Amino acid sequence: MEKQHNRGQDGAGVAAVKLDTEPGVPFMHRIRSAAPQAIGEVFSKIREEIQEIEKYQPEITKYPGLMKGHIKFLGELMMGHIRYATQGKNNVELCHPFVRYNTIPARNLTMAGNFNLVNADELFQFVKVQPGDVHKNSDLAAMLETVHHFLSKEDEERRNGLDVKRILQQSFSLFDGGYHACGLIGSGDSFVIRDPHGIRPAYYYINEDVIVGASERAAIRTTFNVGENEVLELMPGNALIVKNTGEYSIEEILEPKERKACSFERIYFSRGNDEKIYKERTSLGRNLSGSVLKAIDNDLRNTIFSFIPNTAEVAFYGLLKGLEDYLNKIKVERILAWGNDFDEEKLTEMVNRRIRIDKIAIKDVKMRTFITEDSSRNEMVQHVYDITYGTVRPGVDTLVVIDDSIVRGTTLKESIIKMLDRLGPKRIIIVSSAPQIRYPDCYGIDMSKMGDFVAFQAGIALLKDHGKEHILHEAYGLCKELQRTNTLHAQNVVKNIYKPFTPEEISAKIAEILTPPGISAKIEVIYQSIESLHDACPNNLGDWYFTGNYPTAGGNRVVNKAFMNFMEGKNERGY
Repeated sequence: MEKQHNRGQDGAGVAAVKLDTEPGVPFMHRIRSAAPQAIGEVFSKIREEIQEIEKYQPEITKYPGLMKGHIKFLGELMMGHIRYATQGKNNVELCHPFVRYNTIPARNLTMAGNFNLVNADELFQFVKVQPGDVHKNSDLAAMLETVHHFLSKEDEERRNGLDVKRILQQSFSLFDGGYHACGLIGSGDSFVIRDPHGIRPAYYYINEDVIVGASERAAIRTTFNVGENEVLELMPGNALIVKNTGEYSIEEILEPKERKACSFERIYFSRGNDEKIYKERTSLGRNLSGSVLKAIDNDLRNTIFSFIPNTAEVAFYGLLKGLEDYLNKIKVERILAWGNDFDEEKLTEMVNRRIRIDKIAIKDVKMRTFITEDSSRNEMVQHVYDITYGTVRPGVDTLVVIDDSIVRGTTLKESIIKMLDRLGPKRIIIVSSAPQIRYPDCYGIDMSKMGDFVAFQAGIALLKDHGKEHILHEAYGLCKELQRTNTLHAQNVVKNIYKPFTPEEISAKIAEILTPPGISAKIEVIYQSIESLHDACPNNLGDWYFTGNYPTAGGNRVVNKAFMNFMEGKNERGY
């Protein structure tokens, strides 16, 4: 769990199942925390239980079988989860795992996962469950109830043990979204499953002692100290099913569809210590070097390069490599052009030319502001960053700063640009290693309010600037008609908002929007292109938040609903 601990943790939870217990003995346990150091608190409480027993039986840790009868979380099946809130408040009741208890052992179920579903309401209706206020918007609650529904039916009909594959086929065929989910069943069976488009990442490792699944390859490699090729990717639509005997199999649960692995995992979500992710983030930065050089008119002498901590650091190294390649090429050309007309001083000066880099922005608060509650975000972002003074020549230097992505732009406008401007640069160029985020993401993180996206704000502003507001109203009218005919999933209407404008025009308008009042420096914004993104991340082509090309019909429904909410002044999720 700690090796998947990333930025902005909102909570954590652990579940365990004991095999071969006597009737009446509790065998499924769960503990959760929404504390600031949630992983530490969870395992501290588990450790306290062990220490309490050790007071009376100091030698008990030498006897695992005896410990199993006394320690709740000592079992054969274990599940851990770290919560990064995609909807709802930071409430311990929303932390995974969720549990469905039952007096019949085989009908006990606990689940956790990395996912969003866009049809939770329909699922609750299907299983005839009325969720409480806390869980009514919970994807996991809907998934748990659906799987439990088919688990209970299977248990009623079974003859020789549960057919877990059939349970998964029946339940997961109903889910619209991207998911990597896992479950522990009271029978002692367990499973890990991935959506048919492969939207969310899933990996597993098996040896003679353990079977383990996780969302990140590097977490498994580090924990078990194994090579890259020993950790395997769970293919889209497949499940790793483990019986209570320890037997396991990889089963195709749903027919695999066009692979649309989430590119945001590579840009931002996943930890960057996986060598493939590191290489891809480096490529994202390197691919931007040409656009950056063009923007500064190749004037490296009067330009300082930096990054916005912490996730843009690897992309910054890639950008730096691209710039160094250009500079080295210029050095060679200049030296060759001299012929014999040089001396040691002249040659030394040329050879020693470097890209000017400094750590300009310093992050003081470790939190991901773009998923923080709306009510507290603006107050918080003003104090997230500080600057390094004395690094910029006022009125002379251009400051180029790379970020991993620009979603709302709130932190840039309210904090970063204001702080950077205090250094007195002539220009500030913000570079995004991701393309313009134009559409909701409903498969992994809840970015579903259209008005939040600075790219959408720019599109609306450009329509007004060019007297094309009728496009806005026509799009809304089309959405209402699609809603009336129950075909809101048929097309992404919001694409029409961006169609009249080039990416460069939208970037220029975003720069205007992000420029706070009273700023002296000229603000510019450079985004990654879609083509360069795919070049850097060739195996993760899921790009719906950039292109609007959703892999499931539910995505179109979400974006159109989010647009209607915007037009109707409703500040609520699109699903």
